[in-house]
Amino acid sequence: MTAVDDGTTLGVAGLIMELQSLGLRLETRLETSRQGGAGPSDSGMLWIEGVPVTVPPSESSPYSLRAEDDGQGIYRDGIKLASVSGTARPRFYDLTTADGIPYHQIALLHLDSLASTVVQACNYWGNSDQCGFCGIGLSLAAGRTIAKKTPEMLAEVAVAAKELDGAVDATLTTGSSVAPDRGALYVARCGQAVKEAAGLPVEVQFEPPRDLTTIDQVHDMGVDALGIHVESFDPAVLARVAPGKFRTGIETYFRTWEHAVALFGEGRVSTYVILGMGEDPELTVQMCKRAVDIGVYPFVVPLRPVSGSLMQDVPAPSREYTEPIYRKVAGFLAERGLGAETAVAGCARCQACSSLNLVQHAGAPAPCGPTGSGAPGGAPLLQIGRRPA
Repeated sequence: MTAVDDGTTLGVAGLIMELQSLGLRLETRLETSRQGGAGPSDSGMLWIEGVPVTVPPSESSPYSLRAEDDGQGIYRDGIKLASVSGTARPRFYDLTTADGIPYHQIALLHLDSLASTVVQACNYWGNSDQCGFCGIGLSLAAGRTIAKKTPEMLAEVAVAAKELDGAVDATLTTGSSVAPDRGALYVARCGQAVKEAAGLPVEVQFEPPRDLTTIDQVHDMGVDALGIHVESFDPAVLARVAPGKFRTGIETYFRTWEHAVALFGEGRVSTYVILGMGEDPELTVQMCKRAVDIGVYPFVVPLRPVSGSLMQDVPAPSREYTEPIYRKVAGFLAERGLGAETAVAGCARCQACSSLNLVQHAGAPAPCGPTGSGAPGGAPLLQIGRRPA
């Protein structure tokens, strides 16, 4: 128990929302982090009071990570807020394939989840369609990964990650392809190989294919869950930050999700919903409810642009903005019986980039009232930075 946090999930959720908005100043070593790659998630990885979290390092944050005699702690104004367990460099990172490719260039361990972008290229990258928050081409240019991972490579690495470092699932994504299947069948073959070799639950992520029977083929390969990411439900935002997804159309995502849920089951199809790109919060909440109503898990996350991306200088949204949206979406999920546990694998299972699951299990109030800058239905989850009375 700490000076501010009373040990409840409510307190941890509030602190994590603050950290994911304001970042964390590092006064000691943080062993693992993610740089570049597909998606909006430059981050450091750690466990806060036993909760897996990714947070952006920030020299200007009022929150600091400090070394202690028996571990690490998060502090503000000299007051300890929470205990931290870091993540040691995964042991499988020191291995290489028979032809000399380091395992860490094939897949990374995100806390307890193995993750890989199987094709490190996207038809949106480097042109007017490039997604503003994404950095899929940056890690390849920096030499941190290879352009294409094979099913055999990923299966080999997955076995090592499970046996040496306790990986519990695998998340495989890919850049968007101009092919009719949008890359779905290749990433699914990779997922099939990982599942067969390592026995891990697997989520694969791809854009809506032109023919929905592609989803049937993916299902037949035995993967457990799908991520089909719209990124924003606000069409004006999509047109500005993800023009290719805008042309695909939000209704196409809904049609694809409905088909996928019929095959994979409720809660096993998810979509990223990024907050802080100028979206209409009321529309976002309404569309999240529509997604939940068909069995899709809207994985709501704060914007965290990759350094070097087109949106690298856009600040993360404040906790005052994200918390009421979390509360409302958490209420929808609770009513539908969906949660991280129904996701089985992938980002919605891991939850480290969001406070949504913490808010849900802390007992978010039933969704009602307007979405604004305050916390509807009650006081904020935690008053950060002051001692309790």
